[in-house]
Amino acid sequence: MIYGFNANEIFQIAIDIEGNGKHFYEKSIDLVDDPDVKELLAFLAQEEAEHLKRFTELKAQLPKIATEDTIWDLENEMNRYLQMMADMHVFRSDFDLEKEISQVKNPEDVLKLGIQFEKDSIIFFLTMQDATGEKEGRELIGQLVNEEKKHLNKLSLELRKLTDSKK
Repeated sequence: MIYGFNANEIFQIAIDIEGNGKHFYEKSIDLVDDPDVKELLAFLAQEEAEHLKRFTELKAQLPKIATEDTIWDLENEMNRYLQMMADMHVFRSDFDLEKEISQVKNPEDVLKLGIQFEKDSIIFFLTMQDATGEKEGRELIGQLVNEEKKHLNKLSLELRKLTDSKK
C-alpha cells in the first residue's frame, strides 16, 4: 500500500462521480432514438440517483476512524494522489462530461461511453479499496464496485444486442 486513504474521502469522490454519471445518462436520453437504449439510459439515471442517495447515507454511517487521516502527510501527497486518480475518471468533472456528450453521434456511442464510465468507476473504486486501510471502509467500497459491475453488464448486453441486430 503506497498511501492510506480514508473511506470518507473516497465516498465523497464516489458521490461526485455518480452525480456526473446521473447527469450523463439523463442528457443522453435525448441523444438517441432507439427505445430500448432510451429505456436503459433512464433506468441507469435512476440507479445513479439511488447510488448518490445510498453513498451519501453510507458516508454518513462511516465509523469515526474512517474519517480520520490514516497516515501523517506533511506534503499532502495522499490528497494529490487521490485527486489524480479521480481526475483520470472519464466523468470526474462537468467539463469532461459536456465534452464527451458533445461527441455522441448514435446509440452505440452512448453505450460505449457509458461502458467506459462504468469501467473507470470500477477501476477507481478497486484502486481506492486497495489503498484503504480500515476493514469497514474496504467493505463499503466493495459495495460500490458491485453496483458498478451491474451497470457495466447491462450496458454491455445492450450494446451487443444493438450491434447484433445490425448484422
